[in-house]
Amino acid sequence: MSADIYKKVRANPKFAELEGKRSRFALMLTAIVMASYYGMMALVAFAPEALRTPISSGSTLTIGVPIGAVIIIGSWLLTGWFVRRANGEFDRLNNEIIREATK
Repeated sequence: MSADIYKKVRANPKFAELEGKRSRFALMLTAIVMASYYGMMALVAFAPEALRTPISSGSTLTIGVPIGAVIIIGSWLLTGWFVRRANGEFDRLNNEIIREATK
């Protein structure tokens, strides 16, 4: 019985749609996070003086601190975006596929 449902799910065109949308979205978010983290590491390695620049004259806070905070908070926001889409659009498609496979 479960092998039959598995075959129905795999044959459903909505499954291919779900798989493609979820994969593309996850890869896009991964690329954004990786580019931002590796970009920051490249700045640290090749242009540390840019990150040492004080935010204002006489300040001990450098530009690197808010840049790092933006990267971290941005990663949290991207995670939230993925969860929101997964719990909405992806779950809706998943439920439709399961409903059609168990008819």
